Amino acid sequence: IAAVTGGGQGIGRAIGYVLAKYGYAVSLADADAEAAGEAAAHIESLGGQAIWAQADVADEADVAGWMGRTVAELGAPDLLVNNAGIMMRKPFLQLSRNDFDRVLAVNLTGAFLGAQAAARAMVAARKHGAIVNIASTRALMSEPDTESYSASKGGIVALTHAMAISLAPQRIRVNCISPGWIEVSDWKKSSAAKVPHHSREDREQHPVGRVGRPEDIAKACLFLAEHAEFMTGQNIVIDGGMTVKMIYAE
Repeated sequence: IAAVTGGGQGIGRAIGYVLAKYGYAVSLADADAEAAGEAAAHIESLGGQAIWAQADVADEADVAGWMGRTVAELGAPDLLVNNAGIMMRKPFLQLSRNDFDRVLAVNLTGAFLGAQAAARAMVAARKHGAIVNIASTRALMSEPDTESYSASKGGIVALTHAMAISLAPQRIRVNCISPGWIEVSDWKKSSAAKVPHHSREDREQHPVGRVGRPEDIAKACLFLAEHAEFMTGQNIVIDGGMTVKMIYAE
């Protein structure tokens, strides 16, 4: 049983599909009801089991309601993926306190609330589960005007190793993934999906020779859930090698 926040579109949608393919019953939470419903219906059409709920992960009542429904209809989760996130790019000198707070509320507080709700359910069911938080390479490096997003993702990395220690007695492992450039245009809801196009320069700036796909992150979530029993508190960077490539000004 897997619970995935932000599961309606993008990376979260791919995570739900891949986990369902490998036998997980999936519970999706998303602020976009159209996207979440469509993603769950597609999993069901492929023979999987999925439920969904419209939820703002920054709202404790929404998160509790979604997790309660998950436990009631599917059972306590074996895996939680905290994927929900928003990006707000504004010049630093014009960034309002409300803007900054909202990004942290969804991206960081949302991960805390989701993890706490899932861990409580795992402990009550005596399950030794796994939690995977989706951070970002923006936790490690930046472009201009990304302060709120970068701060939230850096917080996720720190939250991950803190929770890994706190939840160790309950045998709940906590890890995070920091994706680089992941193209999600073709993983949006049908009313918004587009065929992506990447230039040669887009591809070649990645040492692996291509831009990332949501499936790349989904497969890593499956690995952390199924094949990483000796890993906890870790941050896995999945970026095609971009953050290890040295760049010199011409």
